[in-house]
Amino acid sequence: MKRHLHLLIIDPQNDFCDLPPAYLPIDPVTGAARTPALPVPGAHADMQRLATLINHGRDGISAISVTLDSHHRFDIAHPTFWAGCDGQAVAPFTEITAAQVRAGQYRPRDRANLERALNYLDRLEAAGRYTLMVWPVHCEIGSWGQNIHDDVRAAYNGWEDSMHGMVAKLAKGSNPWTEHYSAVMAEVPYDDDPATQFNTAFVDTLAAADTIYVAGEAGSHCVKATVEHIADHFGAAAAKLVLVTDCISPVYGFDAQYQAFLQAMAARGVRLMQSGDVLPELLANA
Repeated sequence: MKRHLHLLIIDPQNDFCDLPPAYLPIDPVTGAARTPALPVPGAHADMQRLATLINHGRDGISAISVTLDSHHRFDIAHPTFWAGCDGQAVAPFTEITAAQVRAGQYRPRDRANLERALNYLDRLEAAGRYTLMVWPVHCEIGSWGQNIHDDVRAAYNGWEDSMHGMVAKLAKGSNPWTEHYSAVMAEVPYDDDPATQFNTAFVDTLAAADTIYVAGEAGSHCVKATVEHIADHFGAAAAKLVLVTDCISPVYGFDAQYQAFLQAMAARGVRLMQSGDVLPELLANA
C-alpha cells in the first residue's frame, strides 16, 4: 500500500543561498550581478542535494509544500525601521530590546511608531523565544531574492509534471509588525491579522501524512521555529517528522542553536536523516 510522504521545504529562496557566480543574474538597473541578502553558508549545496532527492525520488513523493519568506521593505526587523539615538543607521545583525528602546538607545525612524514597537518588543520578550534581530532587507515581495532556488524549482516542476500535481506555496512574513520565522505562526500573532495566527488548516494537511520530510533554510531560525510549532501541535505524532539534515544549514554564528534544536527534536522522536538515506524510502514508495 502506498504511503503518504509529504516533503516540506522551508524558505528555499535566493536571498538565503550562498549562490556561486553562475547563479547570479545581472540587475538591469545597476548593471551589477544580483547578490543574496542573507546567504546561509552551505545553503546552495543543500538545495542542490534537495533537488537531486526530488529528481530521483519523485515517484514516491505524495505531496510537496514550499514556504516563502515574504517581507515588505518596511519591517520591524529591517534596518529601514530603526535608528540609533542620534538618528544614525542601525546595522544589520543588531539585537534590540524593549529596555534599550525605553532608554533611548534605539528608536523607530518614524517616532509615531514608538508605542506600537514597544508593545511588540514586550510581547516578543515575554514569549521567551527570541530577541528582536535587525536583519538585512531580505525576501522583499516581488524581488529576485524572494524567488526559489533554480535547481529546487526545476526539480519540483518535474514532480508536478510527472505526478500531475501542484506544489503548495505558503507565504509568510508580510505583516511588518511581527517577525515570522515559523511558517505556521508569527512570533507575535495579532487578533486582527489571521495570517499571523496558527495555521491550523495547513498543519492538518501535514498531519494527514505518514511521514513529513523537512528541508530548507535556515536551520537556526525558520526551519527551527516551524518544526517546533508543528511538533508542539503534533505531540506524540512528532515522530512523523524527519529532518533531512544535509539539506539544512544554520545562519552563520548560530550553529549552537541549530545543534540544540536537532538534539531537542531527536529527543521528541523526530528522525534525523541524510538525503541519501531518505531516497530508499521514496523509491520504496514509488
